[in-house]
Amino acid sequence: MMTHALKADGVLADLKRAGLKLTPQRMAIVRELADDCTHPTAQELFERLRPAFPTMSFATVYNTLDALAKLGLLGSLRLGTAVRFDPNTAPHHHAVCDACGAVVDLPAGPPLRPSVKKSIEETSGFEIHTEERTYRGRCRSCI
Repeated sequence: MMTHALKADGVLADLKRAGLKLTPQRMAIVRELADDCTHPTAQELFERLRPAFPTMSFATVYNTLDALAKLGLLGSLRLGTAVRFDPNTAPHHHAVCDACGAVVDLPAGPPLRPSVKKSIEETSGFEIHTEERTYRGRCRSCI
């Protein structure tokens, strides 16, 4: 398993290769998010980093997260009106607690059978590139 520092360093190297400057703020955002399994929002990350970077704007946090997502270095998950960010870029699903809002990664099962995928594509008019599922319920703490 990759350590937090190694994962963050890999993402930072990918950002640099993509032509983005490694500012102290971007580096802090990547390091804060590298192994965060809570699927934080941009606002949550902004609030966590504000004490260390009091002059950093919310736009800096959001734009960095958006750039990471566009480069495929970060996943994003829209839950209601909130966009949550996910450092886990491997195929996986999510469980969401309807009571407290916790989001948990779940291992992805086998992909759709080709016949099911084709049927969905024909019915919906969408070409399916990836599959993700969201399971809703109550987490162990809220039961």
